This record gives sequence, C-alpha cells and structure tokens, in this order.
Amino acid sequence: MRRLSQAISEGDGISLIAPASDAQAARDAESQGAEGVVVESDLAGIRDATGLPILWRAKSSPAEALNGGADALLVAAQALEDDAEWLERQCAEAEDLGLECVVEVRDADELELALQRLDPEIFLLAPQEARDADDPLENVLDLLPDIPAGKLAIADLEVTTPDEIAELERAGVDAVIVGSQSIASLVRAAPPEV
Repeated sequence: MRRLSQAISEGDGISLIAPASDAQAARDAESQGAEGVVVESDLAGIRDATGLPILWRAKSSPAEALNGGADALLVAAQALEDDAEWLERQCAEAEDLGLECVVEVRDADELELALQRLDPEIFLLAPQEARDADDPLENVLDLLPDIPAGKLAIADLEVTTPDEIAELERAGVDAVIVGSQSIASLVRAAPPEV
C-alpha cells in the first residue's frame, strides 16, 4: 500500500493531487508530477495504471475502497452530526484494513467535531459553496490555523494558477486537489520522467 500521508509530507513544497476519471488520467497525472490521485468511482485498472497513492472519494465501504485499489478513504465530518458512531466505525474499519482516513471539513464547527471524535492525521479542507463575497481560498486559509501541528491539510479548491498554489504553500497547506486534468503548468519543477 502507498501512504498518502507520506507522499504529501515528503519532499519540498506543496503536493498536487489530481482527479482521475480513468486509468489514462491517472497515468497522465503521474507523468505530469502529481503526488496522488483522487477517484470518485470504482475505476477498472486504476491501481495498475499508477504508483501514486489513491484517495477514494466514492461513497462506499472501506472494504470496497480497498478492493478498488484505494490507499486512503475520504469521509465527511458532516456525518458526525447525524451518526458519529457510524462514522467512527468507518474510520476504524478503514484503518484496520490499512487505509488512511482523510476527514473532509467545511467549517470551524466540523473541524472541532472531527478533532474531538476522530482525531485524524489528514484533513481535507473543502469550504462550502461561496456565499455572498466569500472566497473559497480565503475560507481554506481561515481554517488552516485551527489544524493542530503534526496534522496534514489538503485543500480542495478550483485553483488554476501557480500563484494560488504558491499562496496555499506559503500558508502551510500540504497538498491541493487541483481541478485541472493537466497539472504540468502548476508544478514548479519539471515533472519527473516516468
């Protein structure tokens, strides 16, 4: 198994995680310098297509995620409000299977609840839809100081420029899920040869 936490905490700078809609997209992400891929459904051949860690964002059980080739499972802190015990069992099952549990938080209340009930190693900062003049990038940056030292933070934003990536990196974000299938323009260094 590949460790998402290791991939995004090692090396210099911020890590980029790319969406993968199929095996070719995973191969492309790896060749362009991504350090992880995120999938939203069970994709045939995804595990064979890439050596990168796979973050499973599909609604399924930890066992289904593992069978699909996942290395990490995303769970939403929002579910703690409705059924905290179920979510705690999901995370425990994921960890028992060797999957890392990444907890998605959208605001300070969800972050506090996730720290109390789950205390995960990795947080996905995914601000709610921008309301009024709210800027999703600013919302992520506002949440970041409340992430305890030693925890990892992944931003889930529609970043499109190297300047936005640099701003997240300066703030201390460990990784960002980029919305683009072509990430080469967002990677500072030349992508590694694969």
